[in-house]
Amino acid sequence: MSPAAASPPDSPPPIKVLLADDEGLVRSGFKVLLDLEDDITVVGEATTGAEAVERARATRPDVVLMDIRMPQLDGIEATREIAKTTGLQQVRILILTTYDTDAYVFEALQAGASGFLLKDAGPAELLHAVRVVAAGEALLAPRITRRLIGQFTAERIASQAAEDRLAVLTPREREVLALVGEGLSNDEIGAELYLSPATARTHVSRAMAKLGARDRAQLVVIAYQTGLVNP
Repeated sequence: MSPAAASPPDSPPPIKVLLADDEGLVRSGFKVLLDLEDDITVVGEATTGAEAVERARATRPDVVLMDIRMPQLDGIEATREIAKTTGLQQVRILILTTYDTDAYVFEALQAGASGFLLKDAGPAELLHAVRVVAAGEALLAPRITRRLIGQFTAERIASQAAEDRLAVLTPREREVLALVGEGLSNDEIGAELYLSPATARTHVSRAMAKLGARDRAQLVVIAYQTGLVNP
């Protein structure tokens, strides 16, 4: 009897996406694009910020594509509500907007967003953004540069306060935090510091836990606020 053929490894579950936008055409376009991908599925839609929060609680998506300007809570307030909701800590929010003003970037990151993408991004860029954010990385649109984040952390905490805040980190974790602030991935951090990607990931996770950061995007903000990274 010939040996049974090895069964293929199980595929990871698809990335669950919730669409939150008050424009029906925008939601329809995104839904068609995302549902064509084998590794992504749309699990719900919302037309207001309040509905986005409700649908996030009901569907537990991996990623919310969140418009900024919506009725009944704007996207930033809805992001803040989702980020502080028990049980939704793993939900990643990708802000989608036609507005690329500096203030929105910093407000969105402070509220708990993991990424920020302009609505005029191409299909490939949008799909890449969903996958990057779902994987736990931070993502900023190319036009939204680190300089803009720096401008809105001008009210940096005093130098002694910054030292106190960073005192919980080891020297290596400080180095890693600075590189996260520069936008480097775990692989790039590993190459820069001669570490394996797994070790770099461990240092990032420990820095997150010690600083009370929800995700990498908030580590970026902390790196600027404390002066580890300069605009």
